[in-house]
Amino acid sequence: MANTYTQIHIHFVFAVKYRKAIIHKNWKDELYKYISGIIRNNNHKLLAINGVSDHIHILVGFRPVQSISELMKNVKQNSSKWINENRFINTHFEWQEGYGAFSYSKSQLHAVINYIENQEQHHKQKTFREEYINFLEKFEVDYDEKFIFKELI
Repeated sequence: MANTYTQIHIHFVFAVKYRKAIIHKNWKDELYKYISGIIRNNNHKLLAINGVSDHIHILVGFRPVQSISELMKNVKQNSSKWINENRFINTHFEWQEGYGAFSYSKSQLHAVINYIENQEQHHKQKTFREEYINFLEKFEVDYDEKFIFKELI
């Protein structure tokens, strides 16, 4: 839309269903490239993507051409379909329902990108659950413990 100027930076966090550690090092870079394409095709700018075997972090320069929930639906739906079509795992792949979306100012981007790029090192000290709850508390997001990403029991 003409005369519309925005600067919106969203950090997305989402997990594999039941937080199964099934994103393998052999194909995670291909997954990240595929997700990058989805984000680009939805007219947003990928600033960083990384994760570990059970979850992903994505930092996006977000354009207000669609809702946050619609972008996440596209990313999760299309990437899980792509993982299944390529038979990267022996079972059916699904992302856990829900996601985290946290906004940052331009001055914070370097720190957020650094955080995302160092996920493997970061998770040697902190679990995904601890990390996610820290985000919710830092951003003062009301949450119900029973809806935090569930593990398979």
